[in-house]
Amino acid sequence: MTGTVAQIRISEDKDILIGKAAIVRTLYEGRDISPTWDKLMARVSANPRDAAAFLDLSAILQTLGKAEDASTTQQAALDISRSYRIRNGDGSGLTVLVLLTAGDFMANTPIEFLLETSNTVIRLHYVDAQTASLDDVPAHDVAFVAVGESPENLPVLENLERLLSNWAGPIVNNAPRSVIDLSREGVADAFKDEPSVLAAATTRISRNELQSVAAEEASIGSIAGIEAYPVIVRPIGTHAGKGMEKIATTAELSTYLMSRSETEFYIVPFIDYSDADGKFRKQRIAVIDGKPYASHLAISDHWMVHYLSAGMAQHNDRRLEEAAWMADFDTDFAVRHARAFDALHQHIGLDYFAIDCAELDDGRLFLFEADVAMIVHSMDSEKVFPYKKAAMNKLFVAFENALKQRAVLGASPMSHLPGAAVTHEQPWRQ
Repeated sequence: MTGTVAQIRISEDKDILIGKAAIVRTLYEGRDISPTWDKLMARVSANPRDAAAFLDLSAILQTLGKAEDASTTQQAALDISRSYRIRNGDGSGLTVLVLLTAGDFMANTPIEFLLETSNTVIRLHYVDAQTASLDDVPAHDVAFVAVGESPENLPVLENLERLLSNWAGPIVNNAPRSVIDLSREGVADAFKDEPSVLAAATTRISRNELQSVAAEEASIGSIAGIEAYPVIVRPIGTHAGKGMEKIATTAELSTYLMSRSETEFYIVPFIDYSDADGKFRKQRIAVIDGKPYASHLAISDHWMVHYLSAGMAQHNDRRLEEAAWMADFDTDFAVRHARAFDALHQHIGLDYFAIDCAELDDGRLFLFEADVAMIVHSMDSEKVFPYKKAAMNKLFVAFENALKQRAVLGASPMSHLPGAAVTHEQPWRQ
């Protein structure tokens, strides 16, 4: 690892990206992105087939919250080329082929953030449901399947399951079926009989069914997995709390449905996971080859916990608690929940994934979500969060080492699990 972070660096080589990590960091730190935007716009004006410039412009638009413009610009890039490069550090490390698909920052594993301080060369290769083969992938040392679970990505993952069935060479997360099973109802079902983990019963329900409950034509208890109010309702396919609300009465359910246009939702019982001080704590943890690594601890007065809105930067006591949690993670949290992490590794069947969770009073791990596409980064201010760098570097080194070990050893340690494709001893560098 170089120990340095990505900076805005525009290459003359037209397939080399600035990349999301450097772009997001620039905006996250409040620095001016306009000079970079102007240079990229000049490039596409001079050469309308400059795919890398279009893709970087798309990342800027996405970071600025202009999702529709970002999608259009991304598609313009992908219409020109499906393969791109990102050179980290001096580029002397592994060459990592990343199989990903079109979408926002939560569509794929945020591997650019995980490898930001390395010397790796990332070869992004975009696939979709119509991709006929992977014969045209660029040369690489190890491959990584980055496509995350979502309704939009389902046909892509099903196609990848076919395309990767006879993949030759070292590859990480070669288990598209296991990614598909990370749907909210899939995760709940996988852990329903696991005593160390609570994943709340999750039901996919139509708008019409919810409207029947709101109109008191059916009771809330008639929904599978639900006994009574309060419940949590969210539209299918959403993340980061978008459209998610706690509903305590039929009147609140009716009001909620009037404010939403979606036709299908998830509904789960509300579980009060607050601690004795009334605060809610949510941990994000990355799991690499079965070993857990601390990413963050968010502490909030509200049941819906997000790190950015939890006030961590404003509350010194919360930062002190997070610092202690990170420092003692391997000897405290990971030990207390060792059985849960073993169960997560075995049930999920992936080399890399992340979870959002909490601790319950009865000792169980309360699992909110498991996914390969959760944002894991080290962009928070070192002045405000001085303790984070060491913990995140530990995670990033572990991730890079897992890639290196796979490059040398070839087969995945998860290859015996359902959904994992067979690797063959054939050359993979082209």
